[in-house]
Amino acid sequence: MWSQPASATQEANVDSRDRMHQVTSMPLPTGVFTIVSHKEWEAAAPACRSQMTTSVDVLVTHHIPGLECQDQTTCSRRLRELQSYHVHNNSRCDVAYNFLVGDDGRVYEGVGWNIQGLHMQGYNISLSTAFFGTKEGHSPSPAALSAMKGLISYAVLKGHLSPRYTQPLFVEGENCLVPPQKTILKKACPSIVPRSAWGARVTHCRKMILPAKYVIILHTGGRTCSSANECRLLVQDLQSLFMDKHKKCDIGYNFLVGQDGGVYEGVGWNVQGCSTPGYSDIALGIVFMGTFSGNLPNATALEAAQDLIQCAVIKGYLTPNYLLLGHRDVANTLSPGQALYNIIKTWPHFKH
Repeated sequence: MWSQPASATQEANVDSRDRMHQVTSMPLPTGVFTIVSHKEWEAAAPACRSQMTTSVDVLVTHHIPGLECQDQTTCSRRLRELQSYHVHNNSRCDVAYNFLVGDDGRVYEGVGWNIQGLHMQGYNISLSTAFFGTKEGHSPSPAALSAMKGLISYAVLKGHLSPRYTQPLFVEGENCLVPPQKTILKKACPSIVPRSAWGARVTHCRKMILPAKYVIILHTGGRTCSSANECRLLVQDLQSLFMDKHKKCDIGYNFLVGQDGGVYEGVGWNVQGCSTPGYSDIALGIVFMGTFSGNLPNATALEAAQDLIQCAVIKGYLTPNYLLLGHRDVANTLSPGQALYNIIKTWPHFKH
C-alpha cells in the first residue's frame, strides 16, 4: 500500500526514491495500491539529474507491447530488461517513465516523482506512466486500471500533478521488446504541388519535431476547389487569411488537399502548422479544402490524402505507429465535418 514518511527526520535521512516507503498506510479516494520501489525491482543505479517541476500539467500514458507480466518477479525482470534497453540502446539515463503499472495490479517506480522521464520528445516535463504489455485494442486488467487510478489520484492529492491536468488523446506504444513486423507499403508518394507553384509568400517559422507522432485531419470550411487553378488561388487566399487576419507565421496546415485530387504543400514536412495548438510541433495537419459536414470529398481527394500519409511513413516524416485524429478530437470544433469524420474513423491508425 502507498505509504508516507514516519517523520521529517526520517525523511531527511533517506534517498528521495525510498521516501514513499516509510510506512504508515493511507487509504486513497479510489482505493489502495502497492508500489514496488526502484530498489525492490533491483534496478541499476540511476543516473538521471533533470528535476521535475512541481505540480506538472500534463499526464502521458504509454503501453509497452512485449513487456507482459502477471506477477512481481516477472514484472521486475521485464522492467530490468526495459531499463537496460533504454540505457544501452537509446542512450537514456534510466528507464524512460516515472511509473509503470503491471497486470498484477502493482505500480513500479521508474524515475519517480522528482526526475523528468525521457519518454517522448516535447513531453518530458509531464508525468509519464506506462502499462506493461497492453496490446493495442485490449484493455489492461481491472487490477492494473485500479492501480493506475489510485496512482493518478495520489499524484493530484500530493501536488505532483495539477488537478486541472490535461492528457493527450492517445496511449503511446513502445515496441522495443517485440520483434519488428514487416509493413507492406501501398505505393510511391503522390505528386505534391510545391509552395513555389502556388505563389507562397516567403516565411520563417518554427520547425517540426520529426518524425511526427500524429496525423490530424481537418477541413477549411467555406469554398472548395475542383481544378488546379482554383486550388492554387484558394491556397493563396488561405495563407493570406492566416497571416494577415490571424497574424500567424504562415498558412496553418502542413498539406492541403483539393477536389482536383492535388496535394498542395502548406508549411510542408519540416515546419509547424498552427491549426492544432498543443500538437503543432508533433502532428502533421492535413486539411481538405471545403466544407464536409454533409458531403464527402471525392474519391480522388480521399485517396490522395491516404497516399500522403503513406508517403510520410515511407520518407521517415511520420512514425510507423502514428495515431490518426480528427480536428474535433483535439479542439472544440466541428472540423473536419461529420461526413469526413465518419470516413477517417475507418482509416488505419484512427484513435478517438
